[in-house]
Amino acid sequence: MDRPETTFTLAYVVFALCFVFTPNEFRSAGLTVQHIFSPWLGSEDMGFIQHHVRRSALTALLHCCLPLGYYLGMCVAAPDQDLLRVHRAARGWQLYLGWSLSVLLVGCVLVFVWSRRGWENHPICRALGAHALPRSSWRAVASSINTEFRRIDKFSSGCPSARVIVTDSWVMKVSTYSLHIALQQDCHLTVTGSTQHSLSPELNAPLQILTISVASINPRVQPFHIRCVPRIRVSSCGGVCAEPLFLCFPRRLKSTEYAELQEKLHAPIRNAANVVIHLTMSELFLETFKTYVNMNAVYECPSGQELEPCIGCMQASAGVKLLRLCTAEAEGECQQCYCRPMWCLTCMGKWFASRQDQQQPETWLSSRVPCPTCRAKFCILDVCSVQ
Repeated sequence: MDRPETTFTLAYVVFALCFVFTPNEFRSAGLTVQHIFSPWLGSEDMGFIQHHVRRSALTALLHCCLPLGYYLGMCVAAPDQDLLRVHRAARGWQLYLGWSLSVLLVGCVLVFVWSRRGWENHPICRALGAHALPRSSWRAVASSINTEFRRIDKFSSGCPSARVIVTDSWVMKVSTYSLHIALQQDCHLTVTGSTQHSLSPELNAPLQILTISVASINPRVQPFHIRCVPRIRVSSCGGVCAEPLFLCFPRRLKSTEYAELQEKLHAPIRNAANVVIHLTMSELFLETFKTYVNMNAVYECPSGQELEPCIGCMQASAGVKLLRLCTAEAEGECQQCYCRPMWCLTCMGKWFASRQDQQQPETWLSSRVPCPTCRAKFCILDVCSVQ
């Protein structure tokens, strides 16, 4: 194990695997194709399709360079092999050099063919051509996708090289070398499988993973599967945020984002496999929270007072008022809140859950949290629906 060539071989294998599959440490260090070659790739927000056309071509070319890189590294790590003088190297090394040069040559020819006529031969551009109208081209489809990708209301999850993106008109899956695209109005989405994990390192709770098949009625569009894994966390404001989970193995969509994905899709997701989709711990608590609140007293608004939109989501109307109804008298327990109704029931439940100890869910219902506006402490018995 202390021989230089053995040490270099192990180090290069680890580097090659990390460069191809890109774990979190490599992304943090900026050792990704997107980061290193960002000036040439261009902005994804400004030109989504063009960015991924160049990214996939450059990624394929760099991956084809890895076998030759190992040979050049061994020339330095093992000078006794005399690998620089190919005619003196061992027969096995000569065959390996020929194979690595062939791989690189094939990669260069492939990228050259892709780049002809403005990248018209690239697999992504050919996939776009399947959606082009008569007397139109893939560039018109690319322009439409670029415009929708710039909108902030799109659904997106996963790391940059393995991501699921849903816009108003398109369902897309980014892969290392390509981009799968389907038009929403032509899509049939089907839950084809489910995997249950006993423990999630991100949520410290059981985790269900779903696999969804995306098929199009357009025969020129190849079906694909959604296998992207985002990291879900509860933010300080009680909302659910998605962060990339940087793994180097097949990715799938978590059931925690199933509802969000359904909201963005125009067509329903069929459950052909009869998969039972379980609620997360936060979702279960939110349902229980609403049940208990509905059992509490009802707050009647004074005549003439209009309910404003919830300041948490700005979508639903404010629907809860905090009134001290419990019998806790000890110092530091529940306090009277004088805020007017400003939160909806869902946002208040998310706020209540976000202030809990995530390691002890059994204490959530009996705990007390500060009002999100005035910081007066309250418990679940103090949350009243507004009538």
